[in-house]
Amino acid sequence: MDAFPLITPSTSEGLRPDPIDFSPEELRELNRRFGVHGPQPRLAQLFTEGIDQLQPLRTHTLGRLEELRPVILSESRRYQINPMLVTAVLFDELQHAKPGEDHPLAARSGLFSTHGPAQLSLGELVKQGLLPADATPEQIDEARMKLLDPDRNVRLLVGKFVRLKQALGLPDRALLMASTSPADAKAMATLAYLHNGKLDYPARVLRYMQDPELHALLYGSRKPITSALI
Repeated sequence: MDAFPLITPSTSEGLRPDPIDFSPEELRELNRRFGVHGPQPRLAQLFTEGIDQLQPLRTHTLGRLEELRPVILSESRRYQINPMLVTAVLFDELQHAKPGEDHPLAARSGLFSTHGPAQLSLGELVKQGLLPADATPEQIDEARMKLLDPDRNVRLLVGKFVRLKQALGLPDRALLMASTSPADAKAMATLAYLHNGKLDYPARVLRYMQDPELHALLYGSRKPITSALI
Protein backbone atom coordinates (compact mmCIF):
# COMPACT_ATOMS: atom_id res chain seq x y z
CA MET A 1 0.00 0.00 0.00
CA ASP A 2 1.27 3.45 -0.86
CA ALA A 3 2.65 5.52 1.97
CA PHE A 4 0.99 8.79 2.79
CA PRO A 5 3.73 11.32 2.01
CA LEU A 6 2.38 14.36 3.79
CA ILE A 7 2.69 13.58 7.50
CA THR A 8 5.15 16.35 8.29
CA PRO A 9 4.64 18.72 11.21
CA SER A 10 3.84 22.26 10.12
CA THR A 11 5.78 24.95 11.93
CA SER A 12 6.21 28.68 12.20
CA GLU A 13 9.54 30.39 12.67
CA GLY A 14 10.65 30.13 16.30
CA LEU A 15 7.68 28.00 17.32
CA ARG A 16 7.25 24.30 18.06
CA PRO A 17 5.44 22.50 15.21
CA ASP A 18 1.68 22.32 15.65
CA PRO A 19 0.54 18.72 15.05
CA ILE A 20 -3.04 19.75 14.31
CA ASP A 21 -2.08 22.26 11.62
CA PHE A 22 -2.95 20.38 8.43
CA SER A 23 -1.94 22.02 5.18
CA PRO A 24 -4.45 22.35 2.29
CA GLU A 25 -2.49 19.65 0.43
CA GLU A 26 -2.71 17.28 3.39
CA LEU A 27 -6.42 17.90 3.77
CA ARG A 28 -7.06 17.25 0.09
CA GLU A 29 -5.07 14.02 0.18
CA LEU A 30 -6.73 12.79 3.38
CA ASN A 31 -10.12 13.59 1.93
CA ARG A 32 -9.31 11.79 -1.30
CA ARG A 33 -8.03 8.66 0.40
CA PHE A 34 -10.15 8.49 3.55
CA GLY A 35 -13.15 10.76 3.04
CA VAL A 36 -12.53 13.02 6.03
CA HIS A 37 -14.42 16.29 6.56
CA GLY A 38 -13.93 19.77 7.93
CA PRO A 39 -14.68 20.66 11.56
CA GLN A 40 -18.12 20.28 13.05
CA PRO A 41 -20.10 23.55 13.33
CA ARG A 42 -18.90 25.93 16.03
CA LEU A 43 -22.18 25.58 17.95
CA ALA A 44 -21.67 21.81 18.08
CA GLN A 45 -18.10 22.34 19.26
CA LEU A 46 -19.32 24.59 22.07
CA PHE A 47 -21.90 21.98 23.05
CA THR A 48 -19.17 19.34 23.16
CA GLU A 49 -16.97 21.58 25.31
CA GLY A 50 -19.91 22.20 27.64
CA ILE A 51 -20.49 18.47 28.11
CA ASP A 52 -16.84 18.06 29.08
CA GLN A 53 -17.41 20.43 32.01
CA LEU A 54 -20.03 18.16 33.62
CA GLN A 55 -18.18 16.57 36.55
CA PRO A 56 -20.68 13.74 37.22
CA LEU A 57 -20.43 12.66 33.57
CA ARG A 58 -16.63 12.85 33.68
CA THR A 59 -16.57 10.73 36.83
CA HIS A 60 -18.80 8.14 35.17
CA THR A 61 -16.60 8.12 32.06
CA LEU A 62 -13.44 7.66 34.12
CA GLY A 63 -15.11 4.73 35.86
CA ARG A 64 -15.85 3.11 32.50
CA LEU A 65 -12.26 3.65 31.41
CA GLU A 66 -10.97 2.10 34.61
CA GLU A 67 -12.87 -1.08 33.72
CA LEU A 68 -11.30 -1.04 30.25
CA ARG A 69 -7.78 -0.29 31.49
CA PRO A 70 -6.49 -3.91 31.36
CA VAL A 71 -7.51 -4.46 27.74
CA ILE A 72 -6.30 -0.98 26.72
CA LEU A 73 -2.83 -1.72 28.11
CA SER A 74 -2.58 -5.31 26.87
CA GLU A 75 -3.76 -4.62 23.31
CA SER A 76 -1.75 -1.40 22.99
CA ARG A 77 1.38 -3.21 24.13
CA ARG A 78 0.69 -6.13 21.81
CA TYR A 79 0.42 -3.95 18.69
CA GLN A 80 2.69 -1.03 19.66
CA ILE A 81 -0.10 1.56 19.73
CA ASN A 82 0.27 4.42 22.20
CA PRO A 83 -2.19 3.58 25.02
CA MET A 84 -2.82 7.25 25.76
CA LEU A 85 -4.11 7.71 22.20
CA VAL A 86 -6.48 4.78 22.71
CA THR A 87 -7.56 6.11 26.11
CA ALA A 88 -8.11 9.65 24.82
CA VAL A 89 -10.29 8.44 21.93
CA LEU A 90 -12.30 6.23 24.27
CA PHE A 91 -12.72 9.09 26.74
CA ASP A 92 -14.07 11.34 24.02
CA GLU A 93 -16.44 8.75 22.58
CA LEU A 94 -17.76 7.72 26.01
CA GLN A 95 -18.22 11.33 27.07
CA HIS A 96 -20.33 12.13 24.03
CA ALA A 97 -22.22 8.86 23.58
CA LYS A 98 -25.92 9.10 22.76
CA PRO A 99 -28.30 7.88 25.47
CA GLY A 100 -29.45 4.31 24.91
CA GLU A 101 -27.19 3.57 21.97
CA ASP A 102 -25.37 0.79 23.81
CA HIS A 103 -28.60 -1.15 24.40
CA PRO A 104 -28.87 -4.36 22.33
CA LEU A 105 -32.37 -3.51 21.15
CA ALA A 106 -31.22 -0.13 19.88
CA ALA A 107 -28.24 -1.74 18.13
CA ARG A 108 -30.39 -4.38 16.45
CA SER A 109 -32.84 -1.75 15.26
CA GLY A 110 -30.20 -0.17 13.03
CA LEU A 111 -31.01 3.23 14.52
CA PHE A 112 -27.33 3.91 15.25
CA SER A 113 -24.50 3.47 12.75
CA THR A 114 -21.73 3.14 15.35
CA HIS A 115 -21.57 1.06 18.50
CA GLY A 116 -19.61 0.41 21.66
CA PRO A 117 -17.13 2.48 23.69
CA ALA A 118 -15.07 3.47 20.62
CA GLN A 119 -18.12 4.13 18.39
CA LEU A 120 -17.09 1.72 15.65
CA SER A 121 -19.18 0.82 12.62
CA LEU A 122 -19.84 -2.42 10.81
CA GLY A 123 -17.64 -1.01 8.05
CA GLU A 124 -14.62 -1.24 10.35
CA LEU A 125 -15.28 -4.96 10.83
CA VAL A 126 -15.36 -5.33 7.05
CA LYS A 127 -12.07 -3.44 6.68
CA GLN A 128 -10.44 -5.67 9.30
CA GLY A 129 -11.68 -8.78 7.49
CA LEU A 130 -14.02 -9.77 10.30
CA LEU A 131 -17.31 -9.35 8.41
CA PRO A 132 -18.07 -10.10 4.74
CA ALA A 133 -18.97 -7.09 2.60
CA ASP A 134 -22.11 -8.98 1.56
CA ALA A 135 -22.99 -10.10 5.09
CA THR A 136 -26.38 -11.69 5.75
CA PRO A 137 -28.85 -10.05 8.18
CA GLU A 138 -27.90 -12.71 10.73
CA GLN A 139 -24.19 -11.93 10.37
CA ILE A 140 -24.89 -8.20 10.68
CA ASP A 141 -26.93 -8.75 13.83
CA GLU A 142 -24.14 -10.86 15.34
CA ALA A 143 -21.54 -8.25 14.35
CA ARG A 144 -23.49 -5.48 16.08
CA MET A 145 -23.54 -7.53 19.28
CA LYS A 146 -19.77 -8.00 19.00
CA LEU A 147 -19.31 -4.24 18.72
CA LEU A 148 -21.29 -3.79 21.93
CA ASP A 149 -18.86 -6.00 23.86
CA PRO A 150 -16.57 -3.43 25.58
CA ASP A 151 -13.34 -5.43 25.58
CA ARG A 152 -13.81 -6.59 22.00
CA ASN A 153 -14.63 -3.03 20.96
CA VAL A 154 -11.34 -1.79 22.42
CA ARG A 155 -9.46 -4.54 20.57
CA LEU A 156 -11.14 -3.43 17.36
CA LEU A 157 -10.15 0.20 18.03
CA VAL A 158 -6.51 -0.83 18.43
CA GLY A 159 -6.88 -2.89 15.25
CA LYS A 160 -8.24 0.19 13.49
CA PHE A 161 -5.17 2.20 14.47
CA VAL A 162 -2.93 -0.64 13.26
CA ARG A 163 -4.80 -0.63 9.94
CA LEU A 164 -4.55 3.15 9.61
CA LYS A 165 -0.82 3.16 10.46
CA GLN A 166 -0.27 0.71 7.63
CA ALA A 167 -2.39 2.81 5.26
CA LEU A 168 -0.32 5.89 6.14
CA GLY A 169 2.96 4.07 5.66
CA LEU A 170 3.95 4.37 9.32
CA PRO A 171 6.24 1.68 10.80
CA ASP A 172 4.10 -1.11 12.26
CA ARG A 173 6.19 -1.68 15.38
CA ALA A 174 7.07 1.93 16.15
CA LEU A 175 5.42 3.35 19.27
CA LEU A 176 4.44 6.94 18.48
CA MET A 177 5.39 9.43 21.22
CA ALA A 178 3.94 12.91 20.86
CA SER A 179 5.99 14.37 23.73
CA THR A 180 9.35 13.58 22.16
CA SER A 181 8.74 13.76 18.41
CA PRO A 182 6.84 16.43 16.45
CA ALA A 183 6.48 13.96 13.58
CA ASP A 184 4.94 11.39 15.95
CA ALA A 185 2.58 14.03 17.32
CA LYS A 186 1.46 14.83 13.76
CA ALA A 187 1.01 11.13 13.02
CA MET A 188 -1.18 10.68 16.11
CA ALA A 189 -3.22 13.76 15.23
CA THR A 190 -3.73 12.23 11.80
CA LEU A 191 -4.81 8.89 13.29
CA ALA A 192 -7.31 10.68 15.53
CA TYR A 193 -8.60 12.64 12.53
CA LEU A 194 -9.10 9.46 10.52
CA HIS A 195 -10.91 7.77 13.39
CA ASN A 196 -13.56 10.47 13.68
CA GLY A 197 -13.38 12.28 10.34
CA LYS A 198 -13.92 15.80 11.75
CA LEU A 199 -11.13 18.37 11.66
CA ASP A 200 -11.70 19.64 15.21
CA TYR A 201 -11.35 16.12 16.66
CA PRO A 202 -7.51 15.77 16.70
CA ALA A 203 -7.06 18.86 18.91
CA ARG A 204 -9.52 17.45 21.43
CA VAL A 205 -7.85 14.03 21.49
CA LEU A 206 -4.35 15.47 21.87
CA ARG A 207 -5.64 17.64 24.73
CA TYR A 208 -7.12 14.59 26.46
CA MET A 209 -3.80 12.82 26.04
CA GLN A 210 -2.26 15.47 28.32
CA ASP A 211 -5.01 15.13 30.96
CA PRO A 212 -3.31 14.33 34.33
CA GLU A 213 -6.28 12.29 35.54
CA LEU A 214 -6.27 10.12 32.42
CA HIS A 215 -2.52 9.57 32.88
CA ALA A 216 -3.07 8.61 36.52
CA LEU A 217 -5.87 6.25 35.55
CA LEU A 218 -3.74 4.48 32.97
CA TYR A 219 -0.35 4.44 34.68
CA GLY A 220 -1.02 5.02 38.36
CA SER A 221 -3.93 5.10 40.71
CA ARG A 222 -6.94 7.40 40.68
CA LYS A 223 -8.46 8.55 43.93
CA PRO A 224 -12.25 8.19 43.92
CA ILE A 225 -14.04 11.51 43.49
CA THR A 226 -16.57 12.02 46.27
CA SER A 227 -19.40 14.48 46.42
CA ALA A 228 -18.84 17.65 48.43
CA LEU A 229 -22.12 16.89 50.19
CA ILE A 230 -20.75 13.73 51.80
